[in-house]
Amino acid sequence: MSHDHSLNPETMPQEPEKATHEGKNKFLGLWFFLGGETVLFASLFGTYLALRNSTADGPSSQDLFGLELVFIMTILLLTSSLTSVYAMYHMKNNDFAKMQLWLGVTALLGVGFLAFEIYEFAHYITDYGFTFRSSAFGSAFYTLVGFHGGHVAFGLSWIIVLMARNAKRGLNLYNAPKFYSFSLYWHFIDVVWVFIFTVVYLMGMVS
Repeated sequence: MSHDHSLNPETMPQEPEKATHEGKNKFLGLWFFLGGETVLFASLFGTYLALRNSTADGPSSQDLFGLELVFIMTILLLTSSLTSVYAMYHMKNNDFAKMQLWLGVTALLGVGFLAFEIYEFAHYITDYGFTFRSSAFGSAFYTLVGFHGGHVAFGLSWIIVLMARNAKRGLNLYNAPKFYSFSLYWHFIDVVWVFIFTVVYLMGMVS
């Protein structure tokens, strides 16, 4: 079965990601998925808030957290959200090359974020002996922040595969919903990080 549906400036719909019935179903399905993810993250946040003071005489959030590293991570991830907006802007203007370029920049920023997060975890383990098993606080912290990091890694795998598979195909009404779905997912994990930055790190440094 062919999924060509190639786009050109004369036939370009205003919303190529929703121009087909399949595209609309992907869009709706993604929102249901993100709704479930919201409930899951809300549960993890609730657990963290309940256990963040249960340090078992180990290091506390005030001992561990520093604003400099987390601020860099936040800038990287929020900037990647902006670059994904640029990518979708070029998608809607049928400029496949520029869309791929900005999605590539988005992926690089995401890789940078993950690299700093891995460094952060290694720093806590090596310098403070703060592990998943150190305390209830440790378990809650690594579960919440690590689970988000896993979502970032999944998003990176998603967009890299999507870009590679469609590099020679160009933009069409079949893959436009897939690129757009990734963009929405990426915005979601960026929003979750804003809550992590506020609830885990900022509150942890002042409490």
